Amino acid sequence: MDIRKVFGANARKFRLALGLSQEAVAERMGVDRAFISSMVRGLQNATLLTIWETAQALEVRPGDLLDEKTSKARS
Repeated sequence: MDIRKVFGANARKFRLALGLSQEAVAERMGVDRAFISSMVRGLQNATLLTIWETAQALEVRPGDLLDEKTSKARS
């Protein structure tokens, strides 16, 4: 599976688990909502800094965002 899709699926899963909107995550990260949208759809190449900031915003470990098992698990 494309790692960008894995990252995006996991980010979406953790965002929804926290009950956060894309706008709320964007605000926590200091980025635009459109950036979050493209990241979740797997269109954005995440840098290490982006992975770290996303993990902080979603209150998870950076590695959780890259775990293929997590992206395939059903909520």
